[in-house]
Amino acid sequence: MEKEEIAISPCTGMSPYGLVARAACSDTVNETEYTISICITATSADKEGFKNLIKKYPIIAVNGCENACVDKILGQKDVKTAKTLNIMKLLNEEDLKPSDVARLSEEDEKCVVAVKKKIKELLK
Repeated sequence: MEKEEIAISPCTGMSPYGLVARAACSDTVNETEYTISICITATSADKEGFKNLIKKYPIIAVNGCENACVDKILGQKDVKTAKTLNIMKLLNEEDLKPSDVARLSEEDEKCVVAVKKKIKELLK
């Protein structure tokens, strides 16, 4: 039996948490089978092709913070996420804090590893 694909949609906010979300999701898609990424900004802009894509696969929303923009944007498109992750909360629990909106430091890479670990747990 073939395993169903699952989509991962990261926060794309201009915050350190958005950068960690994008890096962790990109790495996860590259490191795992049966996963694809969904660009939430293209989804928000109603880019052709994304209307069907967001309804085709279950989606894990990887929100940068408590604002849950990924969930809200998908909700506006009548899509309920299969699972949701708030990486700010996760990293606070892990006593990690990313520092830059555009460049990953050594500490930021630790954040990416922690988020990837959690996403992979959610994929099971």
